[in-house]
Amino acid sequence: MALPFSVYSSIKEQRIVNVPIIKPMLICVLDGSKRIGGIGEVDCPTGSFIILSNHPSVSMRNIPSDAEYLGLIVEFDYDDFNCLPPRESRATPFLQGEIGPAFQKTLQQFVEWSAFAPPAMWAIRRQEILQLIYHLGYEQVSAVIEPPSLSHKLHNIISADVANDLHADALASRLAVSESTLRRKLAAEGTTLQAIKDRARLGYGLHLVQTSFDPIGRVAEKCGYQSQSRFTDKFKQLFGLTPTELRKTRMRD
Repeated sequence: MALPFSVYSSIKEQRIVNVPIIKPMLICVLDGSKRIGGIGEVDCPTGSFIILSNHPSVSMRNIPSDAEYLGLIVEFDYDDFNCLPPRESRATPFLQGEIGPAFQKTLQQFVEWSAFAPPAMWAIRRQEILQLIYHLGYEQVSAVIEPPSLSHKLHNIISADVANDLHADALASRLAVSESTLRRKLAAEGTTLQAIKDRARLGYGLHLVQTSFDPIGRVAEKCGYQSQSRFTDKFKQLFGLTPTELRKTRMRD
């Protein structure tokens, strides 16, 4: 069972990964630093956090300190933000701040609690994190959210069952639109059905490469790819490096 957070570690060298941000995402830098492009150049030093709104393509560079880079990532659902007061300012692509003692303790509890809590309850603790950020003075956190587009809804459906290659007609039926309407609306949003499928599958693959020791062939299978070479090619096209190259930078402890 996947957990509601990811821990990313890397050592020795810097890596640039181009990551499509489908849902609002919290990144906490615990050691080293992270540099984020695509929304301007944003530096996130040790002890800082950043919440990213959805963005088609964001480049992330993990920069180790003396020995390593270590970061914690939590992905939010759109409904999680319903716990906050309505936003009073215009939407913002990101929010950055410092991880103080209260925030650090909340993150620790979130990680420990997620190991045994049922998935149906994970949203409660994600909302707790957002409420804490708001009450620590980062009231603009409520502005890091836009209503989910058709692309986001489609991504959610595919992500729920990435190993199953759902066809366009089945996906259109779930969204209560015709197949032609589905493709036309996706084109208006600047994307395609195949691009969304790739993002959902490879995003899960990125998570597995970073957080498990499954062989790359098994990771490819879990992501719905029958061919490891096909998975590797697609992975490199989207993220800029192969699964094996990325895994070599990860700490083994």
